[in-house]
Amino acid sequence: METKSLLNVAKEYGSPVYVYDSQKIISQYKRLTSAFDKVKRLKVNYAVKALSNLSILKLMKSLGAGLDTVSVQEVKLGLAAGFQAEQIIFTPNGVSLEEIEEVAALGAQINIDNLSILEQFGTKHPNIPVCVRINPHVMAGGNTNISVGHIDSKFGISIHQIPHILRIVENTGMKVNGIHMHTGSDILDIDVFLYASEILFETAKSFKDLEFIDFGSGFKVPYKEGDIETNIEELGEKLTERFNDFCEEYGKDLTLAFEPGKFLVSEAGNFLAKVNVVKQTTSTVFAQVDSGFNHLIRPMLYGSRHEIINISNPKGRERFYSVVGYICETDTFANNRRINEISEGDILAFKNSGAYCFTMSSNYNSRYRPAEVLIHEGKSHLIHKRETFDDILKNQVEVDIFKKPAKMGK
Repeated sequence: METKSLLNVAKEYGSPVYVYDSQKIISQYKRLTSAFDKVKRLKVNYAVKALSNLSILKLMKSLGAGLDTVSVQEVKLGLAAGFQAEQIIFTPNGVSLEEIEEVAALGAQINIDNLSILEQFGTKHPNIPVCVRINPHVMAGGNTNISVGHIDSKFGISIHQIPHILRIVENTGMKVNGIHMHTGSDILDIDVFLYASEILFETAKSFKDLEFIDFGSGFKVPYKEGDIETNIEELGEKLTERFNDFCEEYGKDLTLAFEPGKFLVSEAGNFLAKVNVVKQTTSTVFAQVDSGFNHLIRPMLYGSRHEIINISNPKGRERFYSVVGYICETDTFANNRRINEISEGDILAFKNSGAYCFTMSSNYNSRYRPAEVLIHEGKSHLIHKRETFDDILKNQVEVDIFKKPAKMGK
């Protein structure tokens, strides 16, 4: 996205503001589908939790994607965006049976990841096909916060519990139409992913009525120049060959499904914030912006690195800055980062802010959540209004119980 376009967005819509480039989303989608163009039946289910704006969901629908959802609210967002229920898979964790039944009544594909709910749902609804999420006990990446396939993960049913799954299926008469895994984010080693896939293929042999195998996602995107990323083309070549061989062995053509979120939208996003104060201390120069971890929590929560560009002075000499927010506690985006010289009033762009950024924002310190803008075919479109004080108050209920002075204890 060009610097001039970002500056124009900041000028028109104010700051802080999230900006998304539709062309980058489209190119990432095409890159993934092209890598697997030799699979007869491919389904890309966009992970709504990454960026759940309705306009983004409608863009995904126009590309031919389905949706991967983790809450009944996300399912309803998908329906509101125009998706058919059968285009949506529901992959929750730790939700109640009642929520799963609510989603099943809407018609979405159910994906169950624990034995207790599997048995309860199969007993009550044996005629509703379900997918089963397997934990392959394979670690993806190196961060346990975003790796969900390891042995101590709360996600999925252990591969060692396959006999339990089969017993439940036999006793309830339920139908399993899909097998699923998700090892976690930031897949660095394709061979590790392929190893986990072999576990999934072996598991799939135990189920005779499968329609699809869902390999999750977790494809790594680059966060800085020269950063490593998942080689989608190599993965496509190797997994396609193995998947097609398995389908021949299985006796029918299955659908190969993925559920990318970050891969599709992360690089499409820029978060723009204005520098309120440049503060020099005895050892550090702070650039203090009109935002904080209430808007972009990933650096504080995950230690994630977002490249920061001073788009107001992109050719200025580089200096070292610690970029911090206006939240009333430790609120750091970057420590001692080389950035083109910053002055008060400059606009900083935080790259790779399309995934798990706005969706994880909050009203902490009673701050408003920012606006969202989509750049499509060279034009900017406001797709989410900046909050106002009325939004802070609208769900609060005033109770008239303080007419008399409160009694103070002795």
